Amino acid sequence: MEEQLFQVFNAFSILSEEEISKVIADGKIKKLQKGEFFAKEGEVCNQVAVVVEGMFRSFYYNSNSEEITYCFRSENDFLSAYSSFLTGAPSTESFQALTAATYLCWDKSYIQELEKASINWVRFFKRLTELEYIEMEQRIFLLQKENAEQRYLKLREQNPHYLQRIPLNYLSSYLGITQRHLSRIRKEVLI
Repeated sequence: MEEQLFQVFNAFSILSEEEISKVIADGKIKKLQKGEFFAKEGEVCNQVAVVVEGMFRSFYYNSNSEEITYCFRSENDFLSAYSSFLTGAPSTESFQALTAATYLCWDKSYIQELEKASINWVRFFKRLTELEYIEMEQRIFLLQKENAEQRYLKLREQNPHYLQRIPLNYLSSYLGITQRHLSRIRKEVLI
């Protein structure tokens, strides 16, 4: 697990080996069962984590009180309700474990201490924020520019493991279509 986490941080090419080793040693390992929550709507999220094992989904409720799946996180992904984490405001999204999950987490005060201790951590979290922004922008463009079949094909191309690990109702919500429509698309694509 330590080697896996070391590679996650080292992939950014910003932190020293000592900084990476320290943050891993200082993190808290936590486990959730399927259906349990990392963060809940209406509560302040004061943690950031790296998923070691398992799958999460982020969702919110629309004006009709329907769950809308916003994103998925799996092994080696960073996990937080970032708006809540950054502002201290209650979260508008929930992160739920889709499988049994293990993650390494740090609280906000620890992250702030890291940033005070080294400019490398400021650069690291800046880059992480940039990547989250880019992902959000790509998601918006995908939903607004592509039709349902194109969205499905792009998902299948970029994240094929989602198709094996995520229930269809969450995939269809993520793609902005009904489960029935997703089933039709999957049949058409297989033909």
